[in-house]
Amino acid sequence: MATRRQKTRISTLPLAAKAQYHKRRSARHGLGVFAVRPIRAGTRIIEYTGELISHDEGERRYPTPPDGHEEAEHTYLLQLDDDRVIDANIGGNDARFINHSCAPNVEPMPAGDHMWIVSVRDIRVGEELAYDYAIELDEPHTPARKRRFPCACGARECRGSILKPKYQPYHRLVRAARKRWEMA
Repeated sequence: MATRRQKTRISTLPLAAKAQYHKRRSARHGLGVFAVRPIRAGTRIIEYTGELISHDEGERRYPTPPDGHEEAEHTYLLQLDDDRVIDANIGGNDARFINHSCAPNVEPMPAGDHMWIVSVRDIRVGEELAYDYAIELDEPHTPARKRRFPCACGARECRGSILKPKYQPYHRLVRAARKRWEMA
């Protein structure tokens, strides 16, 4: 009789030492977070901290302009679950400086009321930590709207925008990590 493989809880993954990463200028965008020591796949690197608020409060704090002209917002909101977001503008740490990449090496993964940045593959010294922001708007992702959310990741498979194409799956490494590690 085959036994079902138990998923690993995110809270039991090894935790990186602060000495394994460092915040500095990024060629991608503003500041970034870089590995200064190797980081193995399946490592909780840093918790994404900030004030835990509702989606409605996030929209109140950082509203879409009344004319509907959306710009790439420079906010540090990260969705924790269907009801809550983490506002790293208040009480945030270096995790808020992790930039986007269409070829991610880390992924934010929720564990209860916490969001951990977890490595989805081995990360080499000097490599910038980056996850796919995978923004999916309710409105159509028109060419003009995609230009308002540009990507500067430089990945071979860069899609040119931080918007995730509608109805397309997440990056294969992210899908594998989500399958391997329990999301609660």
